Amino acid sequence: MPLPAVELPSLYAPIDVDMRAVDAVIRERLHSDVVLVRQVAEYIVSAGGKRMRPALVLLSAGACGYSGTHHHELAAVVEFIHTATLLHDDVVDESALRRGRDTANALFGNAASVLVGDFLYSRAFQMMVGVGSMRVMQVLADATNVIAEGEVLQLMNCRNADIEVDDYLRVIRYKTAKLFEAAGRLGAMLGNSSPEVEEAMASYGMHIGTAFQLIDDVLDYSGVEAETGKHLGDDLAEGKPTLPLIHVIQHGSADAAGLVRDAIENADRDAFPAVLDAVRSSGALDAARRHGIAEAEAAKAALTPLASSKFRETLLQLSDFAVQRSF
Repeated sequence: MPLPAVELPSLYAPIDVDMRAVDAVIRERLHSDVVLVRQVAEYIVSAGGKRMRPALVLLSAGACGYSGTHHHELAAVVEFIHTATLLHDDVVDESALRRGRDTANALFGNAASVLVGDFLYSRAFQMMVGVGSMRVMQVLADATNVIAEGEVLQLMNCRNADIEVDDYLRVIRYKTAKLFEAAGRLGAMLGNSSPEVEEAMASYGMHIGTAFQLIDDVLDYSGVEAETGKHLGDDLAEGKPTLPLIHVIQHGSADAAGLVRDAIENADRDAFPAVLDAVRSSGALDAARRHGIAEAEAAKAALTPLASSKFRETLLQLSDFAVQRSF
């Protein structure tokens, strides 16, 4: 029997005041005397999104007993880094739709998107310096570097139908999960946590980030476009061999595997209906979802060293949301 749906607004109730403070920091720090910078940055930030990464900074800090205000600044830093990657990703992927709206590159052009992404990265580093912690800078600088490596790994794997599951998971760990990992670690660091608790929060972030991306992969072949806010089949059109497709190639019938292999190697969006049938008939979506659920359960298990609190409870529920969501 499926679990009842978990809704983000109710999940974020324990950090509602903090999330509003983070939004205020974001608005303040977006300011630039250059009009186009403001326009592009405000356009993509105002699109909203799930704000899971900044929420993770706040929840981790709360679960680790932090009571200051530096977590607002660091949550905004994490969101800026994420937003910069979105701007660059959409240019690289030639995407036209995100969160149900035109992408910034579709509206303002590729050059503006790349340059404003650079602005957000550099603004994030200005804000890190303001926190005055070399360890914070190290964690975020390392995470940003790994994310860039993940982007390149993904680029190298495009149109590669022979990629192994472990190689694909490495891309996810680098490209998506690393910033979740950093968010969890930062909150623990602010709370002056023990090394055990800090590593637990980092592990939680890594596992929930991996689960989040795996479900994104599932939704690209099972979601409703109006809910996901992106064009279904975008991954296929970019030649991305995501986990459902890898499953068909490795475990599907010879005909299904051949069809998916050709579609990946030719980045053939027109093959999407046939690929969708192959994905669904081979059990690939269930297999990928099970993998995502296993990651979410590993995230929950990582929280064992944390004392009971409303923040820890929310982190557990956030793991469920990561795999139950439809958008």
